[in-house]
This record gives sequence, structure tokens and C-alpha cells, in this order.
Amino acid sequence: MSRLFFLLSGEHPTLPVSELVSILEAEKKAFKLAEKLDQVVRIEADVDCVASIKRRAAMVRRCCLELFACKAEYMEILEKASETPFEDYLLENESMVVRIRRVKNSAPTLDRLKLERDLGAAVVNRKRDVKVDLRNPDKTFFGVITGNRFVFGVSLAEILGGEFASRNPMKKPFFHPTGLPAKLARCMVNLARPKENDLLVDPFCGTGSILIEAGLIGCQVLGLDVSEKMIKGTRENLRFYGLDPEGLIVSDSRRLPISKADCIVTDPPYGRSSSTLGFTTKQIVEVFLQEALEVLPSRGKICIASPVEVEISKLGCKSGFRLLESHLLYVHKSLTREISVLEAA
Repeated sequence: MSRLFFLLSGEHPTLPVSELVSILEAEKKAFKLAEKLDQVVRIEADVDCVASIKRRAAMVRRCCLELFACKAEYMEILEKASETPFEDYLLENESMVVRIRRVKNSAPTLDRLKLERDLGAAVVNRKRDVKVDLRNPDKTFFGVITGNRFVFGVSLAEILGGEFASRNPMKKPFFHPTGLPAKLARCMVNLARPKENDLLVDPFCGTGSILIEAGLIGCQVLGLDVSEKMIKGTRENLRFYGLDPEGLIVSDSRRLPISKADCIVTDPPYGRSSSTLGFTTKQIVEVFLQEALEVLPSRGKICIASPVEVEISKLGCKSGFRLLESHLLYVHKSLTREISVLEAA
């Protein structure tokens, strides 16, 4: 096993860490959590897990092989750098650059640009024929100042958020104001821990945001919605991204017309733009959870979002599920979502 660290997005205090752990569990990657810092997680795992993280993650920004970690103090950082065999991580004729990221206002007395220059010099001192390329380097040495800690290593993968922005609701052919942002939809899919080719069902599929993100990581997808208009819109959106669902069914999800699913990920209707057929979201979800328990296998998971007032975690436990985790996500003054992961007994 190697020591790895991951720079996480700072948009939520708990979701990025949970997404990272969920992906590792879904992909059956052995790992040991070493330390959780502000927007940084350090683990022990095989380097091959990075490919899975890069392919699936929405809230991870960079994956690195750790070379050293220490206090965020200038002299201690340089001392650690002087002991690091940087030459072992550079191939012949490879160019390199050193980049440092500061999380929030961590260690404000540390001069980030000076640290980049001095760590770059430390690399050159160990391999004098290495070329520095600030624009298109072959290898990036990457460090993070977080809290009172500094973590430094070799960047193995960078995950850009632009691809998720390009799949946000207004960018899709069929738009509805209830559509989930692509990044949140992908995170929810990962929290349900599906493997490639697993059947993921969204019983309130709306515009298909969850199905799209699941399909793009290799899941088989099946969508249900009580609105024929939404089903047609979901089909249009899935086709736009080159995805072919197992099925799209006009159906009331309080009576699921399916017999099995490997996992369920969904965002039931709520708000003025949603159709609830005259029922409250809580009433719909309460009946739906009983149905979901019948189609999921033992230890099958459901990731579900709902307004915090619905108390989805309590409803899940009342219905016979085990609560694995719950996250609160503020959207605006009249909506805070609870995102819960439930497991069938």
C-alpha cells in the first residue's frame, strides 16, 4: 500500500469525504483512513484506486502520492524536502513544476509563492538535469496548506469541475426547474455505492439527472416518473449523452412496477414546481420506502434527498432500513435538503 492524499472541494463539510469513501467501498479497494483535514483526506491504499476516483468522483479535486506531511512551518517543510528523494519520482528528461494550494486562510504567514520556488529548488538540487516547465510540465509536485498542516506529494490526477457544469439542468435539451445539479447527482450516485453494470433505479427520475450520472460511470439505469412529460424529457436527455436506459416507465412510485434493483438513488418531488398528485412529500416517501424495501437486496442501498422537514432518516428507520449516514445541504432560505443513505436489512 502507498500513502495517498486527496484535495477535496470545499462546497460542503461532509459530502466530499463520504463520496471518496463510498467510491473506494463500491470499487472494493482496500484502504485505511490515516487523517481527515480541512478539504484533505490522507489514506493508505494501492495507487490503482486513483483511476476509480478520477472516473467517478464529483467532489475530489486532486489525487496525489504523498511524499511527506508535517507542520505548516517553513523550516520544517524545507527540512522534510531536503530528505525526500525527488529523483525517484522523475523519469529521464521529464519536466516538472511545484504548485501549492492554501485551504481557506490556513497558515497565513507562509508565503505560498516563495514556498513553491524553494520546494522547486529542492527538487532541482536532487536532480539537476530536470527542467522546470510552468505551463505544460510532465510532472506536478503538489502541496496543500490546511490548518496547521502541510501535505506534499506527486500529483496523480486532477479532476476538473467543468464537465459537471456542462451537464447542469439548463444545459440539457429538456429543462425543468426541479432538476438536480450534475455534481450533486453524481455524488448521490456514488453514496449509494453501485458497481459497474449494477442496476440503479430512480423512481422519481424527473429530467434524468441521476440516471445520466449513473449511466456515465457504467451503471445500468431504469427511471420511473408519474409524469409522461418527464419520462419523455428524460429519454431526450439520456439520448443527448449517448445513454441507453434499461427502461423508462410512467408509474406511481408508491406501487413500484419492478421486482429488483441493486440500488436506488432519487430526489422525490417537492416545491411549487413539482407534481405530488395532491399528497405531501412525506406521505409519498413514507409509502415509497416500504416499496423500496421489497425490491432491494440485503444490504442494498438507497440514497435519497428531501427537505429537512420530511425527516427522511427517521422515516427510513421506521420503514425498516438502517441509516448509514445523513448530510444537510442548504440550498436557499426556504430549502435545506437532507441527503440520507439507507441500507436494507
